[in-house]
Amino acid sequence: MGSIFFEKFTRRDFCEKLGLAGLGLALTPLLNKWLKAGRVPRKGKAAVKEKAALDPDFEPAYLKLHRTGELKKRAEFLWEIMSRCRLCPRRCGVNRLEGRRGFCRSPGATLMISAYHPHFGEERPLVGRGGSGTIFLTHCNLRCVFCQNWEISQLGRGRTASIRDFAKMMLHLQKIGCHNINLVTPTHYSPHILKAIDLAAANGLRLPIVYNTSGWERLEILKVLDGIVDIYLPDIKYRDREMSAKYSSGAVTYPEVTKKAILEMHRQVGVAKPARDGLMYRGLMIRHLVMPNNVGGSEKVMEWIAANLPKDTYVNIMSQYSPRYKAYDYPELSRRITSQEYTRVVKKAKELGLTNLDIQGYWWLRR
Repeated sequence: MGSIFFEKFTRRDFCEKLGLAGLGLALTPLLNKWLKAGRVPRKGKAAVKEKAALDPDFEPAYLKLHRTGELKKRAEFLWEIMSRCRLCPRRCGVNRLEGRRGFCRSPGATLMISAYHPHFGEERPLVGRGGSGTIFLTHCNLRCVFCQNWEISQLGRGRTASIRDFAKMMLHLQKIGCHNINLVTPTHYSPHILKAIDLAAANGLRLPIVYNTSGWERLEILKVLDGIVDIYLPDIKYRDREMSAKYSSGAVTYPEVTKKAILEMHRQVGVAKPARDGLMYRGLMIRHLVMPNNVGGSEKVMEWIAANLPKDTYVNIMSQYSPRYKAYDYPELSRRITSQEYTRVVKKAKELGLTNLDIQGYWWLRR
């Protein structure tokens, strides 16, 4: 199964973008060989040795809870919540353990994964030299009309995977030199995540866990994750609840729920600052995507961050909005942003005293 995921990445997400689709076919046998080397060891065999370049003084947060058995207990607690699912703010209440689909459309308690691979397009402190070990989970509880990964989040394109498969992926990403485990759209799969981390930790996983989320998280669930997640990577998409309701499937509570969630994330992991090796091991890294016609209320979002979090909070002001999925059904979303729209937000953030800004190149934007 791993070869399917890796082949999909090589041929579609990388090679096709470079116009080198044939390269993926050529590399597949080699990638398959790497994947076979990344299996979880059976009982009696030595655990996978860490090959990622890490600060020798770093220990991921979850190891202590793994050693005491608390990580396993928390995983079982979240698993039981799926009997009347309340993992996300929608709290749709369906019995996923009996195979029913909730608002997120995930197939009951079955885990589905679209791809896993080293990702070199994430924030630089996450990428380093070996890449961010990214695992794309299928389906989504937010379902934005402009989603760039809509084939995964909306259509659920991927393959079913067991908890053991999930753990194998984490260990493989560590073995080939990734600097972290980056879990994309994790909210509705948090029980599976904790079970897989517990299994992988028993077999040598030592990478920091990145919780790559839309930001729309329940406080009660985030508190269960305390001491497990090393790096929170949330979005703040909207300032206005009318916008979140319109463009994210009726998620009217998005602004207020996300603000509370981000404050809790900061309480748990603090300000994100790279270590001496330039890598990020712990902390809160906020993303805000600048959208056309100020749909996200970007300057107000910067004001909230400056007023409620330390001025050196890591904030990635993102410029890559592109109309995808159903965006062309909404005239206000049907174009890329302009350089003026982007620079206005950056200027506001600096005026507010925010000092730890990730400012992207935007020379290619329309003026």
